[in-house]
Amino acid sequence: MNDPRSLLRAASLRANKKLGQHFLVDPNTLRIIVAAAELQPEDTVLEIGAGTGALTAMLAESSRHVMSVEIDERLRPLLEESLIAHRNVDLIFADFLQLDFTRRLPPGPYLVVANLPYYISNAILRRLLEASHRPFRMVLTVQKEVAERILAPVGQLSVLALSAQYYGQTRLVRRLNSTVFWPPPQVESAVIRLDESATPRLPRAAEIWLFQVIRAGFSQKRKQLRNSLANGLGLGKDAATRLLERAQIEPERRAETLQLSEWIQLAQIARQPP
Repeated sequence: MNDPRSLLRAASLRANKKLGQHFLVDPNTLRIIVAAAELQPEDTVLEIGAGTGALTAMLAESSRHVMSVEIDERLRPLLEESLIAHRNVDLIFADFLQLDFTRRLPPGPYLVVANLPYYISNAILRRLLEASHRPFRMVLTVQKEVAERILAPVGQLSVLALSAQYYGQTRLVRRLNSTVFWPPPQVESAVIRLDESATPRLPRAAEIWLFQVIRAGFSQKRKQLRNSLANGLGLGKDAATRLLERAQIEPERRAETLQLSEWIQLAQIARQPP
């Protein structure tokens, strides 16, 4: 691979702190990420953050098509030159959070491989997990604390962790030393893999309602569920208490202690007449 540091220096460019740019410069780490994705020759890959194209090139060599989204227009000449040999790469210069990415992708299944900017990693994950056409697999480099939230056990769950659990299987691939990045971040990092469940747990309308209930439960995280649900769902405290009792959930519990199966049960009962 071309060393990102050399490419940036040759182009008189520096990492943009506002965009949270920390470029992966270690070839072994890039190979670990690509191996974790288990790419097949017919796969379509969505990459978020092309950087200098080091990971993009490896993805292009192992898949049919790569759509790589990069927000930093300064990198356009560098990327177009470094990826000139890879005709199966579609470079899109846009803000991923504003991009209707599912319409830009070719029809059919796709997976995501990305070194996510840490300051918006939660927002990007939400977009991917809540998309109507979700990827069947994601291999993501994220801040270690984000990885820990996604992989958290019962008792420490969050909306993000429950979203990932609903999506499918999650696992830690590798913890990363800051020296594999340039410039090195001030925080630790990790590579995680998420695989979509073979079949959806709920119809789309019920799924949307489920996460409305979950967000209501976490709207006042430190309060008992009967209080946070009463506020988040616009119920009276007594009505929220009765709802929880019908779902066989103690009203005094807090949102982070509920398993996904309990949230599903609660959401289903909340849609039924009292």
